Amino acid sequence: MILDWDYILLQLKDVTILSTFIRLLLAAVFGGTIGMERGRHRRAAGLRTHMLVCVGATLAMLTNQYIVSEFGGADPSRLGAQVISGIGFLGVGTIIVDREQQQVRGLTTAAGLWACACMGLALGIGFYMGAFFAYGFILATIIILNRVGRHIVNKSRSLEIYTEFETHGQISGFVALLAKSSIKISHLERVRPREPVGKEDSRTAAILALKLPKRCDHDKLLEELENANGLIIIEEMR
Repeated sequence: MILDWDYILLQLKDVTILSTFIRLLLAAVFGGTIGMERGRHRRAAGLRTHMLVCVGATLAMLTNQYIVSEFGGADPSRLGAQVISGIGFLGVGTIIVDREQQQVRGLTTAAGLWACACMGLALGIGFYMGAFFAYGFILATIIILNRVGRHIVNKSRSLEIYTEFETHGQISGFVALLAKSSIKISHLERVRPREPVGKEDSRTAAILALKLPKRCDHDKLLEELENANGLIIIEEMR
């Protein structure tokens, strides 16, 4: 039996029961696998959120295509444009500004949600090739490039750390310890400890931007520094 690929492709591009099921299925699988990676890292948007975003965007384009095919004269990109702009409100909910540590978290997750929505739009309109390529690039970006980026950052000579000490005066001792190891401090800022400090609690916290004398493993360096006198917490700010 010879398959008529032209006929199959035509069926997959038209709004039929088969094409609708395949597009929504692919959206659920693609969005779900991307969301699984985010969920594994305990991000705000995980498996269900990414899956729903991708499926919803696909359905929006399917609905738009159905309206055009059934009633004609409509703009085939109208609903898709609304999805692209509307997904930004959902992405904002995943972005967290940590003022104490001067960090912005969740940008990758927000960008992933937006990319999943765009991938869903491609599936919804029947642009399977673009959706498949986008799926591969999105996964490579959040998995492979994430590991490469962490490796590069972990070996860099620049290091920014968050520290907490038992008393205010112990920061000076920690600075002296860094100087003995030829580690330069390019910036030091005292901040409030993460946990509320009581009247009898003299804890203090600081953020330090360090310049290392040579490339080294940041995790090993932090292990060596965590035994400093009065140091309670030391973490790299990523």
